[in-house]
Order: sequence, then structure tokens, then C-alpha cells
Amino acid sequence: MSAARTTAGPLKIGLLGAGNVGSQVARTLVEERELISSRVGAPIKLVGVAVRDVEAPRDWKIPGELLTTDAEALVDEADLIIELMGGLEPAGTLVERALRAGTAVVTGNKALLAIQGGKLSQAAAESGALLRFEAAVGGAIPILRPIQESLSGDRITKVMGIVNGTTNYILDQMDSTGAAFYDALAEAQRLGYAESDPTADVEGHDAAAKAAILGALAFHSPFDIHDVYCEGITSVTSADIEAAAASGYVIKLLAIVEKNDDGAILRVHPTLLPRTHPLASVRGAFNAVFVVAENAGELMFYGQGAGGLPTSSAIMGDVVSVARRLHGGSDHPGTTDTNGDSQTVRALPVDDARTQYYIDMEVADREGVIAEVARVLADHHVSIESMRQPGSVSTDGEVDTESARERGAVVQVVTHLAKEKDLSDTVATLRALDVVKSVNSVLRVEVEQ
Repeated sequence: MSAARTTAGPLKIGLLGAGNVGSQVARTLVEERELISSRVGAPIKLVGVAVRDVEAPRDWKIPGELLTTDAEALVDEADLIIELMGGLEPAGTLVERALRAGTAVVTGNKALLAIQGGKLSQAAAESGALLRFEAAVGGAIPILRPIQESLSGDRITKVMGIVNGTTNYILDQMDSTGAAFYDALAEAQRLGYAESDPTADVEGHDAAAKAAILGALAFHSPFDIHDVYCEGITSVTSADIEAAAASGYVIKLLAIVEKNDDGAILRVHPTLLPRTHPLASVRGAFNAVFVVAENAGELMFYGQGAGGLPTSSAIMGDVVSVARRLHGGSDHPGTTDTNGDSQTVRALPVDDARTQYYIDMEVADREGVIAEVARVLADHHVSIESMRQPGSVSTDGEVDTESARERGAVVQVVTHLAKEKDLSDTVATLRALDVVKSVNSVLRVEVEQ
């Protein structure tokens, strides 16, 4: 429990990092100081901004007297630290230093939380410090506080969401305009949705870090990024997008955390969604998170998931909440309690997940092939929901009837719900069949329950 703040003078806030988001937070704390103070119910003051280079240009010109390169001294001086440096170090050391001293911390550092979240939560619990990180998932979307507070009297069974704006923009462009993957990525970079090195986004690592955070809060257990199965979108082709559309689906990169009687499965991968699903309509760089709870039922949170202004909004929401508690001495739990349940939920391997598969393959164009494919699925206890035999699709996504006669027939199968292990074994057996020339794509399918 954090003690009531009794020191005289305004609440001192230190900011670590002044990049795109940090500059916006600094601007808000300086230009809107009176407004923020009125909402807190006590005066606040930005006392310093720690940066690597005080001369570097920034989105908002921070007053020179606030800039410092001595981050440790700023941490020791402040009552509340806002960490927006990113990365693991020196951010991790500075945040832990603050928490162990009993100093409140607000951060948007998803990578740090996904790897060191358990250790930092423990440090906060031991000192009674407040640790908040709403901006780490979903940008401006208020999703972590509702999970941690509004639904604290309910049992969450599943959280599923589009939590990376870059990949959603790319897949949306491929679906709506027919753009190829790398063309859509280049446009995302031009618009500022993607970094010059987009690896963390397109390989799913960013979404996996957020899945770990969502799982830890939803199921009150200390998951980290190593508990998350992860696939990115680089293997998604224009042919996959077209085939999905022809069957009434759209492809999204989803973060899914789901609990069953044995534990929880955390996964990130491209997924076929029916176009009638609420998440299927999330366009561009927007994010949305779908929550299922025993009593509340289905809830969806939607909004801008990236950018300086949306993310700074989430940061400032945490700042005001924490500052109120520092001023008022509320007994409300403010740390990220990942051990609050009497039983910790264990992370299960993705093989234990129950899902559906979409399988696109080229087969020999002769009698009996479909029966042989169906037999393989049956042998692995997998049943077929639907099967299509469209025109053969070439690597550039165009239907090519002449080469189809040379290569064989295209068969697209959607399975019924089955265990992931049985589905992956099915695909392995299909690849080894003489009548299967190639398995072009394997994607998971998420249906409305």
C-alpha cells in the first residue's frame, strides 16, 4: 500500500526519454500544468527530463532548464517517474531503482514489461510503490485498467485483439487495395506507421510482448514473452488474402490469450476471421481488443493504437490516476499484482490450443485425390468444415489456367475445431503424400462462438 503523500510543495515528476511520445508528455505537463493539477487535486511539477543528448531536435522544444543527462539523479529526486526511454537498458535498471525506493512509475515500455514485468511487480509490491503501464498495450485504448479494475470481480476467460497498428495497416491494404506485402509495408513506413526496421512488428514480436502483458493481468499470473507462441505476417501472400476473401474471411494478426481447465495458452499469429466478426472491421492502423468474461460476456475496446498523441493520452491517464493516489493515500492496489490469485495459472504449449486450420495445397489432378486428403484428416481426428477447388493461383496471385494443368489442382480446406497438435500432424502427413505437390499456406481460423 502506498502511504499518503505528506511532503510540502508540488508533486515532483521526472520524465525519462523525450522521443515522439516523451515530447508530447513533456508538452502536456508544462503547458497544461494547471489543468492536470486541478484533476489531480494537488499541484504537480515536471522537474526534469532525462535524455542522451540535450541538443537533439525534438517534436516539442523542451525548456533547456528541464533537460538533463543524469537520469539516476532525476529518479532519486522525483515522486513519480515516467519512463519512455524504451528498450531493456538502462530503462530496466532505472525503473527498478525508482520502485525499490518507493517511487511511483508510469511506463509504456512493453518490451521491458514482457521480460522483466514479474521482477518489477515484485519490487513495487515490496516497497509499496505504484506501477502503471496502460500505454504499453493499445496506445490510447483504455484496456489494462478495465481488466485490472473494472473486471476484477469477474473471471476473464479469453482476450483476443489486434494490438499492432503496423501489421493491421499492411494486412488491411493487402485486403482492400490488392497491394503486395512489401508495397503495403513501404506505404506504412512512408506514413510513419512502421519503423525503418519493421522486424519487431511484422515478425509479431511487438504483439507477443503485449500478449504477455494482457495474459498476466487477465489471469493474474507472471507470464512473460517466452510463454507466447509467435508467428509474424511476412509469409502472408496476396493469394492468401484473395482466397480468404473468396471464402468470406479477412486475415488479421491476432494476439490471443485463453484459459482452460489446465492453464492458459498465449499465442500471436495471422488468423482468418469471418467478415462478420467485430474485429474483422478494424481498419488501417487502429487497434481493438475483444474480452470475454464469465459474467460481463463479450466486450470490445477500439481506438488508435500508435502515435505520439494517442500514446501520450494513455500515459497521462496513468499519471493523473497515480498522482491522485499519491496525494490522497488511497488503499486501492496500485501495483501490477500478477500473483493475486490463490492459484497461479500455468502457461501451456501451443500444441494444447484448440483451433481451426485453413490449408491451401496443390494436388495431382486425378481421380481419388480428394478422398486420400480426406482420409489423412480423418486419421488424425480432424474433420472438414469446408473445401474449395478454385482456379490455380500463381505466385503473383493471378489465376493461370494453362499452368494449372501442368502443376495440378488447387484445394483449400477449412477444418473443424481440433487440437493444434492434431492439426499440425495432419499438415505434416499431407506434405509427405505423393499426391500433394505442395502445401502453400497454413493459417489458423477464429470463428464467432
